[in-house]
Amino acid sequence: MDSGTIWSIVLTSLTLLVALGLAYRPLGDYIARIYTGQRDLAVERGTYRLIGVDPRSAQTWQAYLRSVLLFSFVGVVFVYAIMRLQAVLPLSLGFDAPGEALSFNTAVSFVTNTNWQSYGGETTLGYTVQFAALTVQNFVSAAVGIAIAVALVRGFAYRRSGVIGNFWVDLVRGTYRLLLPFSIVAAVVLLAGGVIQNLSGFTDATTVAGAAQSIPGGPVASQEAIKLLGTNGGGIFNTNSAHPFENPTPWTNLFEIFLMLVIPFSLPRAFGRIVNDDRQGYTILGVMGAIFVASAALLTWAEMAGNGTAPMLAGGAMEGKEVRFGIFGSTLFGTTSTLTSTGAVNSMHDSYTALGGMMPMINMMLGEIAPGGVGSGLYGMLILAVIAVFVGGLLIGRTPEYLGKKIGPKEIKLASLYILVTPTLVLAGTALSFGIPGIRDDVETTSILNPGVHGLSEVLYAFTSAANNNGSAFAGLTANTPWFNTALGVAMLLGRFLPIVFVLALAGSLAAQDAVPSTAGTLPTHRPQFAGLLAGVVVIVTALTYFPVLTLGPLAEGLTR
Repeated sequence: MDSGTIWSIVLTSLTLLVALGLAYRPLGDYIARIYTGQRDLAVERGTYRLIGVDPRSAQTWQAYLRSVLLFSFVGVVFVYAIMRLQAVLPLSLGFDAPGEALSFNTAVSFVTNTNWQSYGGETTLGYTVQFAALTVQNFVSAAVGIAIAVALVRGFAYRRSGVIGNFWVDLVRGTYRLLLPFSIVAAVVLLAGGVIQNLSGFTDATTVAGAAQSIPGGPVASQEAIKLLGTNGGGIFNTNSAHPFENPTPWTNLFEIFLMLVIPFSLPRAFGRIVNDDRQGYTILGVMGAIFVASAALLTWAEMAGNGTAPMLAGGAMEGKEVRFGIFGSTLFGTTSTLTSTGAVNSMHDSYTALGGMMPMINMMLGEIAPGGVGSGLYGMLILAVIAVFVGGLLIGRTPEYLGKKIGPKEIKLASLYILVTPTLVLAGTALSFGIPGIRDDVETTSILNPGVHGLSEVLYAFTSAANNNGSAFAGLTANTPWFNTALGVAMLLGRFLPIVFVLALAGSLAAQDAVPSTAGTLPTHRPQFAGLLAGVVVIVTALTYFPVLTLGPLAEGLTR
């Protein structure tokens, strides 16, 4: 690695670190005020009247859950219907309606904040579907994730309470006060950077070689902003953020990375403010940051140390990467999109080295908690903190406590069920794809581009992405088949809403408790020792769960090269 590359990496890293550091306190404090304030904006009061909600009425965790499920069900039905009606909608660009299985998969994908796309956006969907269905879900699905996280934080903060807040208020405030205004600013910045925004359809042009070319347009900047800010990931173009209309320059690439990270990395501050202990937020932030740095370093090393004559001459494995971003711009983006729940790509993960391609997979297997998606990263990390406190309690021989709440059998069962959901979906989906003869034959002959262990990695990556609501994919897998559209759709649904059930049940159980006074035997959860324990729990839980299947896929491929 030459000195110019090193300085470029250092400068990029410092710029991102400074930007996130400057945003941490003011944005975190602002988010805390959004969800703890008592005043409503005029537009919010109008929305509450329209949907028939009393903003001063709090809900039990069961009522909160019913509201989440009802809202999400209506969202799936609406997106499915508008996709099936595409042919008769304005601005459809002449596209036919997608099939039933693809419409189901896409509707579920965007409602669950996954944004898995089994289609090429610019050749499948018109503008009405893009902004009336998909972009709307980019806003509200992200707002749902933040609402769930805030509900769990209230569980720690409330004392002897039978309620955890009002979902409809949390949804409306998160959309109007946080996601909408910040995405408008982000879209303007992206426009200034060269991202397009139009309704021009396709423009016919002639290349310098005399060939005909059809250039797509679209409302890209507006969707790009919320796709990244809300850690959604679904873009208008098939190549996503590798397309120059979505991500034109190195500085827009860094800005898009910042957008993916800014809310998830600021939520620990909001957590600390709501529970009235900023040190707890710093601890969570520290663990998130350490895991992020380690993952980015390992992925960058794997791609820069790629074996072979071509990688050596190019200074690293450049296959599947944009020259305008380089290796570090690609690996930093890939780390960010898979450690959050974004799933956007500016390079093709399928073209990474074997061990490099394993890192985005592991990032998702960790649960996307460093810093994770908007909301989902924080509540995932807090669940792991509960597990870590339980382990620490066993070590010191006393009942575990976290933030003044006892972690008893009920709480640890709910946390354990949360941990088990996504591995079950990932491993079961992968096993069924290869274990059922009829499906296996179709998968191997129709979907998998690369046979052998890499083919296993492609399918494993797909179910890991779907069950963790990420949305990125190994490009070598053709997923627009009846099996994958249905199986991945089910994995996305269960991977989103089963964990939410357990999170809200835990929030309700914690909120009902009174505070437990700290004693000399209480495990401090704001010190480096606990941060190390929490990081260890994150890694060990993942290693024990996924290591066997990783040895059959990316590890086997990497060790044979």
